[in-house]
Amino acid sequence: MEISELFGLFRASKGVNTDTRTLEPGQIFVALKGETFDGNAYAMKALEAGAAYAIVNEYAEGGDPRLLRFPDTLRTLKELAAWHRQQLEIPVIGLTGTNGKTTTKELIREVLATHFTVAATKGNLNNDIGVPLTVLGIGPDAEIAVVEMGANHPDDISALTWVSQPEYGLITNVGKAHLLGFGSFEGVKKAKGQLYDWLSAHDGQAFVNVDDDNLYEMAVSRPLSIIPYGVAGEDAEILPTSTENPFLRMSIGGETLETKLVGAYNAANVMAALAVGRQFGVPLADGLAAIAAYTPSNNRSQMTRTERNVVIEDAYNANPSSMAAALDNFALLKADCKIAMLGDMRELGEDSVKEHVKILKKLDDCGLTHACLVGDEFKKALEEAGTPDYVKWFATADDLAAALAERPLTGATVLVKGSNSIRMGKVLPTL
Repeated sequence: MEISELFGLFRASKGVNTDTRTLEPGQIFVALKGETFDGNAYAMKALEAGAAYAIVNEYAEGGDPRLLRFPDTLRTLKELAAWHRQQLEIPVIGLTGTNGKTTTKELIREVLATHFTVAATKGNLNNDIGVPLTVLGIGPDAEIAVVEMGANHPDDISALTWVSQPEYGLITNVGKAHLLGFGSFEGVKKAKGQLYDWLSAHDGQAFVNVDDDNLYEMAVSRPLSIIPYGVAGEDAEILPTSTENPFLRMSIGGETLETKLVGAYNAANVMAALAVGRQFGVPLADGLAAIAAYTPSNNRSQMTRTERNVVIEDAYNANPSSMAAALDNFALLKADCKIAMLGDMRELGEDSVKEHVKILKKLDDCGLTHACLVGDEFKKALEEAGTPDYVKWFATADDLAAALAERPLTGATVLVKGSNSIRMGKVLPTL
């Protein structure tokens, strides 16, 4: 079957799904195969549950004519998404970066939604499965789309731009993350820069934070149309915060913006969203109101006042640049009892111990009462740099959570951050 024929079936369906647990009648089930699962084994179950068709590998069992056989089901999913994208007559904004992708995507969506029907990546479905599903989820009512793209390997962004085919693009920043996959910081820049490469080759435009020397250099080194933004070069200023109100405050265009985002590092994300809104005709006042109303709910730059403590949740992910930024912001907060609970930063390769030692040194400047460090990488760093009196190490987040359950904290201001695989979110219920 040709992709054009499959697209006809898709247009007549209720969409696509790769998980039988959330499958709805009328959808097309795509049987994906991974290291620990094989969706082909669930194809007949999907049809029995009401799937219109099931895209399966050629070896899949069953003779039902609704089984559509292809050599590579993931490749088929991507090709179908790319075909769908080519039929769309709306602007598509591609978004990537080391830190702040999801927060920036959420802010852009909120700003644009004041004037448009927006299709945007749900959560952080930004990988080689999530991006095709996002594109295929862009419905006929959408007037503009925002597609978040993540990368762990050198050619990921190139592959994802082929699927999403953005006309506009934005890289939030570049930092030391996934070095095992990228090899070096230069490798990170090259990989993320593939979004700029796509835009250069297809007469697209890039929103560029000109305050960021790396991004500016990457952009001007290409034949690329640039839409500049930033804090320093615009009528914008980061305003002081306090213990009572630790959220980012800004003065923009003479207007005061009070956000619900913790951390001055979110200023660039705010300016990015406003720049996108401006490009598409959203008045500044509407953009500011949308950002002020936005409340994060994804363990990113999120502050919660529990019955006993104040908790800054940034527990979804961590790398050297995001960890340093979080600690810099935490250092500015004044509180009688400040505790940092940090989990390992993963996928840093041969630089891992060195980068964790840097974080240990930064802890000394945060005015901490205690620090709780989790994971083998922090253990190696402590063995090299020494363990300060205020630092305690735990093998796992479960161990830390158990210790907190045994001796509950009260009256503390706590920062919780770590790579997703460390599962630092497990400590949150104990706080």
